[in-house]
Amino acid sequence: MPHTAHSTVIAGPWTAQPHAPARRTPERRRGAPPADTAQLREGLKPAQLVTMEALEIFGWRLAFVRRPLFQAPIPVLFDREGTRHVVILEDGTLDEQPVLPLRT
Repeated sequence: MPHTAHSTVIAGPWTAQPHAPARRTPERRRGAPPADTAQLREGLKPAQLVTMEALEIFGWRLAFVRRPLFQAPIPVLFDREGTRHVVILEDGTLDEQPVLPLRT
């Protein structure tokens, strides 16, 4: 005796339309207010300020300054596209490969 498979279509409360895109809730987080660059520059070493001004000529912007306890402040700059970042060390030298975990 051959065994034949049977299929059954079950009707349900859903519509026959293809999957509709999920509704997205609006973003509740607000962007950070624009940083006051004068306030960010406060407390930086003169060598850091000179290097920062030179980078700003080429389109780099000061994003934020890390201020670890009992250490010199660490300014973090991003390029024009926002894809690369650098830090300026206390003596004014650039660290192009900083070990700096950033949130994306």
